[in-house]
Amino acid sequence: MDEQPTSLREIALLFLRLGATAFGGPAAHVAMMQDEVVRRRGWLTEERFLDLLGATNLIPGPNSTEMAIHIGWDRRRWAGLVVAGVAFIVPAMLITAALGWAYARYGTVPSARWLLYGVKPVILAVVAQALWGLAPRAARTPRLRALGVAAVVLSAIGGHELAILFGAGGASLLTARARPAGEPTGRGFHPLVPLAPLVAGGVASGVTLPSLFWVFLKTGSVLFGSGYVLLAFLRADLVQRLGWLTEAQLLDAIAVGQVTPGPVFTSATFIGYVLAGPGGALVATAGIFLPAFVFVALSGPLVPRLRGSSRAAAFLDGVNVASLALMAVVTAQLGRAAVVDLPTVALAIVSAVLLLRWKLNSTWLVLGGAVAGLALHGAGLR
Repeated sequence: MDEQPTSLREIALLFLRLGATAFGGPAAHVAMMQDEVVRRRGWLTEERFLDLLGATNLIPGPNSTEMAIHIGWDRRRWAGLVVAGVAFIVPAMLITAALGWAYARYGTVPSARWLLYGVKPVILAVVAQALWGLAPRAARTPRLRALGVAAVVLSAIGGHELAILFGAGGASLLTARARPAGEPTGRGFHPLVPLAPLVAGGVASGVTLPSLFWVFLKTGSVLFGSGYVLLAFLRADLVQRLGWLTEAQLLDAIAVGQVTPGPVFTSATFIGYVLAGPGGALVATAGIFLPAFVFVALSGPLVPRLRGSSRAAAFLDGVNVASLALMAVVTAQLGRAAVVDLPTVALAIVSAVLLLRWKLNSTWLVLGGAVAGLALHGAGLR
């Protein structure tokens, strides 16, 4: 691992680039980060990266954003934490705010189907390459491999992500071999139990900037899972309880978060702009992402202590292999949506070869996929 100090400028430039090009959801974002900070820069070892990924999966909030914040904390502590998180969020926030402006003005957003058509097969190859690199470290024993297979099966049949993660951690802890006599015991087991919600109660029925902030702060404080879970939370608050949005507007907002690069949670930026203009976009974004910074700041210092304890390390091993199992299931689901005809098959295969054989930077592959989608769209093939 590279022990040389990392400049804040280097951290900012990396995460600005990732935030502007990381399509495909949290699994794809994490895969691109692994490519950059483990394979290319050597900022983290594979074991350290897996530990941070496991910790990220045990706290509420947007996983890929929290992973960026964790990496920033690891490299430059408080300053790195802020710079990495903000740099990763800002590109997606600006793109989504622009789409919010178009939506508020014209009642629709530009189609991005051609973009996703070319990018999705590339993202599939990027995530598969990350799994290929991380799996040997995470599933290094028969016991952990068995836990990984069980986690894949449970996820595939609809098991809850948190139940699978904590279940795998508990099973790993129970089945781990006893620590040899005389080996240090560390400081004991400190699981990263999800913290209590930061806010509670209702908000005023009218749309104001403070009420908008509190709604999204509450959501960011308690939300686990994918963008579809975000849809459920926001529907309960913004459509059913407050009546600020229609069902169609909320679906449009989630779709925008899915098709733009960076965190899916920037759907909040879109909603904030539609409801209250630029000020609403800013406070909604701040509200939904602020808890991620708080949770990482509280949990980040615990990760090395977890690895230093035999019991905590066994628990974390189970969480790590389950995290990769969840990524594998997401990749399989993405594959069904991404590889739909001969051009997408070709894009996926070429991307995989370029990644595995020549180790091409994943950012350039994503941009190449977008260009391919545009070319096929212009040729009338898609």
